[in-house]
Amino acid sequence: MSGVVSWSLQAGNTCPGSKNNDGTIVLACVGCYAKEGRYLFGNVKKPRLENEIAWKHPEWVTDMVSKIKNQTYFRWFDSGDIYDLELAEKIYQVILQTPDTKHWLPTKMYKFDKFKSVLNKINSLPNAVVRFSSDSITGEYDKELHGSVIIPSPDFITDAFVCQSLNRGGKCMECKACWNKNIKTIAYVAHGKKIKKLLKEMEE
Repeated sequence: MSGVVSWSLQAGNTCPGSKNNDGTIVLACVGCYAKEGRYLFGNVKKPRLENEIAWKHPEWVTDMVSKIKNQTYFRWFDSGDIYDLELAEKIYQVILQTPDTKHWLPTKMYKFDKFKSVLNKINSLPNAVVRFSSDSITGEYDKELHGSVIIPSPDFITDAFVCQSLNRGGKCMECKACWNKNIKTIAYVAHGKKIKKLLKEMEE
């Protein structure tokens, strides 16, 4: 994890954007890091499953504002996605009511027209950055659309800002590029057994 407080859901059923038009899983999600390692432990799954129920409660926005209003940085979804329009609207309210907290929200839900309006509304807030994640694991992305992309190795040449968290035990430390509106696209080095295996198979 980044070392920053976050709110997440269980990866899979909360990730509609993980599928291509034909129903197959996009490469970035085939190698999803949130479906292996510590994410398989019960104590990691439990809060994510609980969050899927909790956000539907009427007092959720108020509770979230109370919990994170003193945080300088906050991350939405280190696993899962903003899969429901009502959830999206509630997240907007949380961010709106915590103006002193910088929010970063990675998502694939821009694929769906009905989500674009609320995602743009969130992204328009001065304290929020919404990053549309590319489906690629080999560095391809649309410079006009994508706010993040996976690259196969640390030495991969890209115009995007390359995240260095793997060199810091998975922590952001002093770097907060993901929350910086002036940085258009972040490139994350592929990590996890699944994605490394997938990349190796693609090379053969």
